Amino acid sequence: MEHARADTAPASVLSTGLLLAAAGSIAFSGKAIIVKLAYRHGVDAVTLVMLRMVLALPFFVLMAWWAGRGKASLTRADWLGVVGLGFCGYYLSSFLDFWGLEFISASLERLILYLNPTLVLVLGWLLFKKRITQRQGVAMAISYSGVLLVFGHEVGLAGPHAAWGALLVFLSAVTYAVYLTYSGQLVQRLGALRLAGLATTVACFFCIAQFALLRPMTALQVPEVVLWLSFLNATVCTVLPVLLVMMAIERIGPGLTAQTGMIGPMSTLMMGVWILGEAFNASILVGTALVLSGVFWVTRPTGRAN
Repeated sequence: MEHARADTAPASVLSTGLLLAAAGSIAFSGKAIIVKLAYRHGVDAVTLVMLRMVLALPFFVLMAWWAGRGKASLTRADWLGVVGLGFCGYYLSSFLDFWGLEFISASLERLILYLNPTLVLVLGWLLFKKRITQRQGVAMAISYSGVLLVFGHEVGLAGPHAAWGALLVFLSAVTYAVYLTYSGQLVQRLGALRLAGLATTVACFFCIAQFALLRPMTALQVPEVVLWLSFLNATVCTVLPVLLVMMAIERIGPGLTAQTGMIGPMSTLMMGVWILGEAFNASILVGTALVLSGVFWVTRPTGRAN
């Protein structure tokens, strides 16, 4: 059905959907660049992720309210699910990601996070005994070989700290894969936008609580540029891409939207070289190509739409 939607959509709708998906992917990718820029001003991950989520909180609340207009109230079980998914998929995943970016490049971070579809497959196999096809297995091997290639290059430059950072970002990808794996039933009940708004709102309060427990209030005295970077991160790289991707899915379906999202790692790579002065060589280029091609084959539908 999804292929039919993309194939039969008018050219204007298709082009608009592709542009929305590409813009959303590029905006998401900018997060790592902004975080790396903020770290140059002496701020840490606990403070930075809190600032991002606090500044995004009004938008998340508005998103949840807008998507929930005229809908049934959440049950106790719904709220428990929202809290659990918000903790795992947005709070813990975001914090591990920000923490990992203290030690690795934005390019490697984006490649590791892009392994997410492969992790969802593995979790489905472990938890629900879902079969992984031979094609998917080969595609996963290609993706992970690409990450290992870029990781090996980075370890040579940054030393053992790169291994720690890569592990943190990989755990971030795992926690978000858990969110995707268990969110299916709630998405059907609440809708994707409403669930995203509620879960991210919950995550904001976890981030605030973490900061209150681990940092003194004086830690909020950050350079003004960090506040502006955090606001940019919260709006352009967090809230805006969620809306862009949702609008793209409405027009061209989730599969084509996901495939268009492959522009994300390449945009991170280019922005990392241009803005951050990160390395760019054959190992990084080949590794990125391997990851993208592997994920493409993992996510590519196996049969024809009827």
